Amino acid sequence: MLMFPSSQQAKRREGPRGRYDPVLLLAIVALVSIGIVMVASASIAVADGKHIGAFYYLKRHLLFLGLGTVLAVIAMRVELKFVEKFSMPLMLLGMATMLAVFLPGIGMRINGARRWLNLGVTSFQPVEAIKLIMIVYLASYLVRHKQAVERKLFGTVNPLVVAGLLVISLLLQPDFGSSALIIAVTVGMIWLGGARMRYLFGMAAAAAPLLAAAALSENYRVRRLMTFLDPWKDPFNDGFQLTQALIAIGRGEWTGVGLGESVQKLFYLPEAHTDFILAVIGEELGLFGIVLVLALFALLVGRGLMLGLRGVELGQHFAGYVAFGVSLMIGLQAIVSAGVNLGVLPTKGLTLPLISSGGSSVMMTCAMLGVLLRAGYEIHRAGDARRMAVRNESARVAEADLPEEAHA
Repeated sequence: MLMFPSSQQAKRREGPRGRYDPVLLLAIVALVSIGIVMVASASIAVADGKHIGAFYYLKRHLLFLGLGTVLAVIAMRVELKFVEKFSMPLMLLGMATMLAVFLPGIGMRINGARRWLNLGVTSFQPVEAIKLIMIVYLASYLVRHKQAVERKLFGTVNPLVVAGLLVISLLLQPDFGSSALIIAVTVGMIWLGGARMRYLFGMAAAAAPLLAAAALSENYRVRRLMTFLDPWKDPFNDGFQLTQALIAIGRGEWTGVGLGESVQKLFYLPEAHTDFILAVIGEELGLFGIVLVLALFALLVGRGLMLGLRGVELGQHFAGYVAFGVSLMIGLQAIVSAGVNLGVLPTKGLTLPLISSGGSSVMMTCAMLGVLLRAGYEIHRAGDARRMAVRNESARVAEADLPEEAHA
């Protein structure tokens, strides 16, 4: 009896081990660190001008980053099979919260948009949670209906219908940027799940007129598009944000004017600590700072996609698809945010993940990355199990090939 616990412990030590991917951790910590420094730099003038304390937005950012870290740690400790089991209830709950923003007393209207839930002490933006929920739901669907997705048009259409329902609720809020992001991630995950390209191209051709109509249905969206094409035509009105961002990036040149020395953040550049924080990075740290940030995102996203591919190869399909989805979501949002700051995409109102100041966006991004790290953990564990199986089989074959005298 005394040997039983130790023998069980020995088996656990000798069994397959998971590990949190060090490359992902490095990229995440680096981006979070840059984000803290730049939020502090970009928000001081804004907070001081509102007489709420120079470091108000920094303290707020650190608070939500701490809460997000707690969510990430919890996500890193939960087996993905448990998350997969509740993918459908989570989707129903997510849809309910998306509709709750339209209820009087629960939903909040800010700057003409109904995107927030009133939680009393703070507000919460349901779309940030629905991004992660949609990834989990799609990963579960691709596992359960793998053959249908690969061979049948109907198998490809089903998840797009769910995404379409979410997009409708987002357009009513309105939130065109998040709508486009969810559609892009959904299509990307379905394609990586094995859907035939002709089905995806056919549906894209059918949906393009609808998306174009949605983009042109509101005057402010049309103005944003016209401003994007020529921001200098009206630099003091509709083109003000973009022209100030371009001025900031131009001032930074190669190495920047110095950390904390930005002029544009001093009431010239709107949303300097949120949507346009990359422009402040460009002004203070120059092209070097922008390239560094984009390189870290490329490292994070590329590593996540590699882990997803490895997971599918090892038979860890749910973990692999989750890694695909989180990587696509983070990567596409970073591309859109950077494109807006650099003037190559129309203004969308999307923050730069892990860098921009925020509340619910910061928390849910951390939770999303916690799920990605958990997926990497389980994929590494499956790889370790396969290597152990190969070694054991090789040892068994070698032992069987020994002459009888050696066995004796």
